[in-house]
Amino acid sequence: MEYPKIVSREEWLVARQELLLKEKVATRAHDQVNAERRRLPMVKIEKEYIFDGSDGKASLLDLFDGRRQLIVYHFMFDPSWDEGCKSCSFIIDNVGHLAHLHARDTSLAVISRAPLAKSEPFKRRMNWTVPWFSSYGSDFNYDFHFTTDEGENGGVSVFLREGETIYHTYSTTDRGNDVLHGTYNYLDLTPLGRQEFWEEPPGRSNSQAMGWLRLHDSYDEL
Repeated sequence: MEYPKIVSREEWLVARQELLLKEKVATRAHDQVNAERRRLPMVKIEKEYIFDGSDGKASLLDLFDGRRQLIVYHFMFDPSWDEGCKSCSFIIDNVGHLAHLHARDTSLAVISRAPLAKSEPFKRRMNWTVPWFSSYGSDFNYDFHFTTDEGENGGVSVFLREGETIYHTYSTTDRGNDVLHGTYNYLDLTPLGRQEFWEEPPGRSNSQAMGWLRLHDSYDEL
């Protein structure tokens, strides 16, 4: 495995300052993209969606739990599967304390197509407490294109509520989910990074993208 070259502290400080300038440019660019996201137009939700939750039936409005904003994570869990997607599980493992979102008038809920008879035992196995709902028998996943003819997709949708009127403001999937991976963001600070073959510089990796990833209780299987 190739490591960074060894230099003096003075040389390191010069290189670090050069990188810091680029980091600041990237931070400002990210801020600009966030601002553009907040300016996106929104779509009024006309259809009624009903989900199964641990406390019974729930509408999309119920998932707001009285707050103005709702973030939905579309969890890949096909009704025929015995356990949830490992990459989606990786994201839910990285969810922080929901009190911080609630303080900003925002709720978070996980929705999967698998019925509660499958998702609830999996949730208990993973020791998650995030609100989880099943869209089994609903058009929800299909309408938001997180279930297609090709299968399941994981990602995020965001909704805004004004009274009882709901608007869809944003959705993303694939690499758009990267910002949700706290573990990846920590690894990106390290010299070895995520240790996946697509990364630069070469010679510091030993895995395909997410090829190393397991459910958090399954790493002893490696």
